[in-house]
Amino acid sequence: MTAAPLQDTRFRLSEEQARELAQAYGTPLYVVDEGHFRQRIQQYYEGFRAASPKGELSFASKANSTVALLKIAYQEGCSIDVASEGELRAALMAGVPASACHLHGNNKQESEIQFAVEQGIGMIVLDNFEEIELFGRMKALVEEKGVKLVIRLAPGVDPVTHAKISTGQADTKFGFNIVDGSGEKALKRTMELGLPTIGFHCHVGSQLLDPEAQISGGELIAKFAADMKANHGFETTYLNVGGGLGVMYTEKDVPMSHAEYCKAIVAAVTKALEGTGLDPKLAQEPGRSLIAESGVTLYRVGVVKTVPAKERGTRTYVCVDGGLSDNPRPALYGSKYTVELVSPSRSADASPVTVSGKHCETDKLFEDIQLPSDVQAGDLIQVLCTGAYNSSMASNYNRYQRPATALIRKDGSFSLVQRRDTWEEMLAREIVPEGLV
Repeated sequence: MTAAPLQDTRFRLSEEQARELAQAYGTPLYVVDEGHFRQRIQQYYEGFRAASPKGELSFASKANSTVALLKIAYQEGCSIDVASEGELRAALMAGVPASACHLHGNNKQESEIQFAVEQGIGMIVLDNFEEIELFGRMKALVEEKGVKLVIRLAPGVDPVTHAKISTGQADTKFGFNIVDGSGEKALKRTMELGLPTIGFHCHVGSQLLDPEAQISGGELIAKFAADMKANHGFETTYLNVGGGLGVMYTEKDVPMSHAEYCKAIVAAVTKALEGTGLDPKLAQEPGRSLIAESGVTLYRVGVVKTVPAKERGTRTYVCVDGGLSDNPRPALYGSKYTVELVSPSRSADASPVTVSGKHCETDKLFEDIQLPSDVQAGDLIQVLCTGAYNSSMASNYNRYQRPATALIRKDGSFSLVQRRDTWEEMLAREIVPEGLV
């Protein structure tokens, strides 16, 4: 299935905004536009509810767990998908009730599960047989707190995406495999234990520009639900088909519209459930597709140097004041981004450059991109579509401070929603034993 061309809806800073933000909060700086983020959620919900009136969106907080953004997502009607106790605590800090949160994880610690249940979390996604037995021992508390359970399935779908963000194939650490019978065995065990299981979940991967894998995943878990009713009398009331819709990192990335994507998935699930008498609530867990295009990263250029390069003569490096620690995705996944000069250009000519970071690594952030040929130290550049998996994956590698995050409010004003690390915080964990010579 081919997506229709879309307009470029990515948020961008104006030159004036970039200059004011850099002066107020320094660089590198993550910036998110509140109105853009709210609109993305509203558009997704509109498309989903048009296809499935009971449809539920759960914001995948792993994409960006900045507390202010979790609060916005909840205000716009999303439940919050968390994959750790830390992400759950962030949601609680945002004022999201635990009952509106879903806990994931392939190796949840017993202490994490205990904390989530005690808080009254709304849903926990079962991932392995050990968890099922643990919940059997915790049954009384689970029922007292009203926690619901969903079984994660591996449908055996291999999506077109980077291998490191592909999760629905048979060979995966996540969930219970359908083909080898593990999924059915898991359901039978939860029924034997009398656990409050309501349905099934799958997630086939991320940054999906071709929706066929996600459509197949939804169809397969719907067929599984139908089989479980026929074989065991289990009435599925909830089906979660995960997230994964891609975004426009560069102009070569052409994702489907939210409406087209939701319509295609819901149609596949609905067809698979025809004649079964099942009418479950359908849920999705978008993260990247809601927040990525709402954010940019602002850098200031430092050193610009041209060096000899094999097979091309020379290469020009434009070095910025961030790098691997604030955006590890190029190193991890070979990710590509759109990079734009926001300082006034002194030349209409563009030339290929490599934007590199300042870390003690190769740290090629954005290789062979076009920037004005006279880019120089002090210029500001913005990287589009960094609202997802930049702040949440940032580190202190080389003892660099993680960037601040600024929110552009709907009235155009700026608010700091996550400040830059301090040196004291960075070193607060260190302990030098007495007598160490």
